[in-house]
Amino acid sequence: MGKVEIIRGHVTPAQIAPVEARALIAESAALLLANGQTTERTVAAARQLADRLRLRVTVFARWGELIVRTDDDTGSHYDIAAVVPMGIDMNKVAAATDVVDRVIDGRLDVPAARAALEAIARRPPVSVARFALLAAAGAAALGVIFGAAHPFGLMLIALSAGAGACLRRWLARVSPNPFVQPLCASLLAGVIGAIAVRLEVSSELRLIAVCPCMVLVPGPHLLNGAIDLARTRIALGAARISYAGLIILMICTGLLTGLWLGGATLPVSGPTYPVPLGYDVITAGVAVAAYGTFFAMPWRMLPIPIVVGMVAHAAHWAMMSFAGASLEAAALVSCLLVGIIATPVADRLRMPFAAFAFASVVSLIPGVLLFRMAGGFVELVMLGGKASADLLLNTFADGATAILVILAMTLGLVVPKMCIEYFVPSLSRPSSQSN
Repeated sequence: MGKVEIIRGHVTPAQIAPVEARALIAESAALLLANGQTTERTVAAARQLADRLRLRVTVFARWGELIVRTDDDTGSHYDIAAVVPMGIDMNKVAAATDVVDRVIDGRLDVPAARAALEAIARRPPVSVARFALLAAAGAAALGVIFGAAHPFGLMLIALSAGAGACLRRWLARVSPNPFVQPLCASLLAGVIGAIAVRLEVSSELRLIAVCPCMVLVPGPHLLNGAIDLARTRIALGAARISYAGLIILMICTGLLTGLWLGGATLPVSGPTYPVPLGYDVITAGVAVAAYGTFFAMPWRMLPIPIVVGMVAHAAHWAMMSFAGASLEAAALVSCLLVGIIATPVADRLRMPFAAFAFASVVSLIPGVLLFRMAGGFVELVMLGGKASADLLLNTFADGATAILVILAMTLGLVVPKMCIEYFVPSLSRPSSQSN
């Protein structure tokens, strides 16, 4: 979760009203940014709220703090919010945006709005049961998409992912470090995958170990970081991407360590099996539902990204099966489609774009390639000069393909969003009138 703390100096009674207004602007912006809203939408919400309160505002967003400068007849004033934008909670973003809209429309006064924001910030995450059940279903769905054919192997994938979800929730209560959760969950997945192979209960090591780790990939942070970079917010964009990169590093470290503890290694190359269109589309919808749960999307809104994700995966399947497109080209086309649909839909539903869009395309993430690349690099280091040329080539091929797919997905999602917001500026200015 993102941390929000408003820091203000001493005020006199005559300043209470303007200070309350300034605090509302800072608190609403901090709550939005901390829970996954894009920086552009956060800044736009703060500006429109300031216009309604007859203030002029400038927002400076950085990793770790949000500085809101307001200008009025008495001069310039600064409110500093301690914000680490690590959280992704679509429910909180939608609720906070609704509060901002009601203030703008005059249906809510400042004290009531501040109280509503405080209540929103205290909302608990989704239940552990829902979190674990959907994590298990999502990992098993990814297993089907990537070629797992045996029911027992899918059961092991679901068991590993569900246990990892429970472990992550417990760790969230005992440690504030955000990297401990993905490290330990991926470690557990690696151990379970290795034990399954050692006991010869399943030969699908690659998918049993990898699929539970794929549900840990921090896609929204990568997308938000890319959007910030595209809008020349270099420091914040680089920080977001660095944070996501460290999580991926922790996932790779935990997975490979778990396999090593179980006396197994991750194959650098492996066969891929075609999946019938029906299975592919249905399981893609299940994966979207799982990620919607991870991002605290309300149940009533979940069918929309599920449908978008199923359409996107059908397009991906058709591109590869009928058009003979490469993995990168198919991912680009699918994500362009999602970007075009998700931009107005996320705005309409008051959802953070990155979480909504990533949930719709999660099944396209090349997690298998990333983890195989990591395993290949470890094997190259261990073998040294004895490493074969095939190992070296396969490792770099996996890494290059994964990077190109991620780049294609990022461009496919971000470019339509920026183009649509450029030609339809109302989408970047939150207001109840756009509903």
